[in-house]
Amino acid sequence: MNISFDNQKYIELQSKHIKDRIEQFGGKLYLEFGGKLFDDYHASRVLPGFKPDSKLQMLLQLKDRAEIVIVVNTDDIEKNKIRGDLGITYDLDVLRLIDAFRNVGLYVGSVVLTRFESVHPAVAKFERKLKEQGIKIYHHYTIPGYPSNVEKIVSDDGFGKNEYIETERELVIVTGPGPGSGKMAVCLSQLYNDNNKGIKAGYAKFETFPIWNKPLRHPVNLAYEAATADLNDVNMIDPYHLEKYGEMAVNYNRDVEIFPVLDAIFKGIYEGNSPYFSPTDMGVNMVGNCIIDDEGACDASKREIVRRYYDALCACRDDDTERNRNAVQKIELLMQQAGISKDYRKVIAAAKEKSAGTGVPAAAIELPDGRIITGKSTDLLESVSAMLLNALKSITGIPDEIHLLAPEVIEPVQKLKCQYLSRTYKKLNVNEILIALSISAHTSATAAYVLKHLPQLAGCDIHSTVMLPSADMEVLKKLGLNVTCEPKYQIKEIFIG
Repeated sequence: MNISFDNQKYIELQSKHIKDRIEQFGGKLYLEFGGKLFDDYHASRVLPGFKPDSKLQMLLQLKDRAEIVIVVNTDDIEKNKIRGDLGITYDLDVLRLIDAFRNVGLYVGSVVLTRFESVHPAVAKFERKLKEQGIKIYHHYTIPGYPSNVEKIVSDDGFGKNEYIETERELVIVTGPGPGSGKMAVCLSQLYNDNNKGIKAGYAKFETFPIWNKPLRHPVNLAYEAATADLNDVNMIDPYHLEKYGEMAVNYNRDVEIFPVLDAIFKGIYEGNSPYFSPTDMGVNMVGNCIIDDEGACDASKREIVRRYYDALCACRDDDTERNRNAVQKIELLMQQAGISKDYRKVIAAAKEKSAGTGVPAAAIELPDGRIITGKSTDLLESVSAMLLNALKSITGIPDEIHLLAPEVIEPVQKLKCQYLSRTYKKLNVNEILIALSISAHTSATAAYVLKHLPQLAGCDIHSTVMLPSADMEVLKKLGLNVTCEPKYQIKEIFIG
């Protein structure tokens, strides 16, 4: 896949734009940071060339001027809410973020617990862990009537009741482990209290998507809607920006809907003068200025929409809820708007054809040069495992008749699975194949050569005709592969012997 995004330009342009926004307010800037700071794989898929840690690298340009404030909703801690992409609870993710920020030299100033009402046992345990790490903790409370009761909010009985967050640097990055954490409210609360203290401060918002200076129905923006289909977010033209400047700008519904309230809050804080005329004004996103191949970005985004569609189908197969069904229907509409079908990714038809011709589960991968390689389920291998070995042979030019794994390597693994671990299924999955290949590399020059080329598969599309186990999906994602599956369960035969 060709590079569509200038990552270095983005890092330089984005950091400069944030510096300019700091200067605009002449003091402190609270920057609400939406989306993922680490591992932003959605952005790297729809904008080939965007590095998953691009936003982190951008912040490192500002690390001497910045500090991190992490915000988490106490309801999420009490309910043991789990991040779907990482499989860990929100409190553990906060601890993970603290370590990750510190490891790259970013200063973590504090953690804010929002919607704090009383000391729940889970919250108390979490606070003890934070204190052990020397992290300052602040409590922000539920404000009755938020966000519509502006008079209540912008008062000593609203924002004034929140604990004031002591910060040391001029750029305060306000982030959190997931949506609904209360990041914006924390920023606005700080503005109110700073203003009362005579401290100059401003607010800005950093969201990668939707891209404000791309058309509403641009595939990159449609892919963002597909990614948030279960949240029912929609992109829309910013009417306030259009009225003020006479130019189209894309924002998403929640920011547009809340802007009149934000405008009133800003005016309440700044004595009648709001610094912004539209939701788009609040943003500092420069992503749209760094796309260098629009056609390539469109193609990548269309693939992503289809990937999200199959994810939604599989989610619906696992849990047939109204929310999941609605997500499927919404993405079907997005595919229509993008002018694509569910078979837009070439690997889908290839995998289905292979399965139909063999009568067993199959998988297909599109290599960086455009070749489609398939694999089918065998007595020894899962279909994705076979496909992976075939792809490595193709990318390294090794003839198909040469075996990368000797029987004496495979058989002990099968014996371990079927006898010592009391399992009835002998086929090797992706993780087991990679381990076996690593072991073989010590004695086989061919295996060692093939293994070195494994990173070349990063970014490739894969499709399986059956739903893959979570363990396989996790390994493939770690390899940077973009996987889709048919919403069908694999029937595992019993192994006798």
